[in-house]
Amino acid sequence: MSLAPNVYDAEPIPAAARAEIERLLQSGDLFRYTAPEDAPVSLLEHEFAAMLGAKYALAVSSCSAALFLSLKALNLPRDAKVLIPAFTFAAVPSSIVHADCIPLLCEVGDNYRIDLDDFHAKIGQADAVMISHMRGHTSDMDAIMEAAAQHGLPVIEDAAHSLGTTWRGRNIGTIGKIGCFSFQSYKLLNSGEGGILITDDPDILARAVIMSGAYEHNWRKHGTDPELDAAFARHQNQLPLYNLRLGNLSAAVVRAQLAEVARRVRDGRRNHDHVATQLNLSPWIEVPDKLPREERAPDSIQFNLCGMDEGEIRAFADAAAARGVKVQVFGLSKDNARAYWNWQFLADLPDLPRTRAMLMRACDVRLPARLTLEDCDFVADALIRAAQDIKGNLRATGT
Repeated sequence: MSLAPNVYDAEPIPAAARAEIERLLQSGDLFRYTAPEDAPVSLLEHEFAAMLGAKYALAVSSCSAALFLSLKALNLPRDAKVLIPAFTFAAVPSSIVHADCIPLLCEVGDNYRIDLDDFHAKIGQADAVMISHMRGHTSDMDAIMEAAAQHGLPVIEDAAHSLGTTWRGRNIGTIGKIGCFSFQSYKLLNSGEGGILITDDPDILARAVIMSGAYEHNWRKHGTDPELDAAFARHQNQLPLYNLRLGNLSAAVVRAQLAEVARRVRDGRRNHDHVATQLNLSPWIEVPDKLPREERAPDSIQFNLCGMDEGEIRAFADAAAARGVKVQVFGLSKDNARAYWNWQFLADLPDLPRTRAMLMRACDVRLPARLTLEDCDFVADALIRAAQDIKGNLRATGT
């Protein structure tokens, strides 16, 4: 019997990073504003923006920091309501609370995407929209952007899981006013911790740069153009400094991986679709289809269990673990940070029956791009056999 693949280790950092890291260690030049020009963080910002097709980028300490700074850069009033999908990571509503705003939770359907009926019903209460492309699943961005425009609301894209995903050929993160990405170790680009925001708006970029910790005139090292220069001049000394900067070592690690993005996207999509095809043959497992205008860049796979009660779902997870594949059931994993009822820091948790029902049977399995197709076959076989262990081979008609 073959061994279960290791789905947790990240890919090795490319050798190209080593010379730059050694140079930085020898010089001690780790702070992004020490160098007069071409600091690794500045180079990363320019290269990342160019890769995505955005005018500006700001690298920061985490995607959560990018979300927080995005809200502050929009200059929203205290207690502004920010509409978010209820299926997201706890850091998303936390960033809203940190920005002195109030999360407004919206239902999410069985396909892990925002419930547009509930979205349309609640958008009139909102001052801004923050769309989490959770686990890389893109909601209908055409409908979301149209509704937001009708209400005059800015849209922030939480694209932590979606680097390399496109909607109608356009990079996710460039559709809303601001896009935010993660460099945490389980993401497509890995610096352990870190994040980046992108925007085409010079005023937003200037406000975010200053608040990220560009004290005095360090913002001059973010590049210049007439619009950006004017924006920096307007906001000099007007904003608090939160000191959420990225360091040069982290930037050097990320820059070396930019050339790997296309390959990781290609292999991640191959692995996901290879496993999804097999899982969908089981009567007990359903992998929701992507939306027609979406091209994903997955590094994990999500699926719904069908025809199982809670006890059987728990037994399925145990059976899969016994076969070497760990399954996280979002709603049944104790204290899961993606289950909205665990966000007890929110003052008023709503009742969201559709999202709750989905989370009670939605499963998550890591499936990184570095896996071989043989590894993927192992994962698919373990999951299918675990379902058979609990429910047998056939699903009775009408159940």
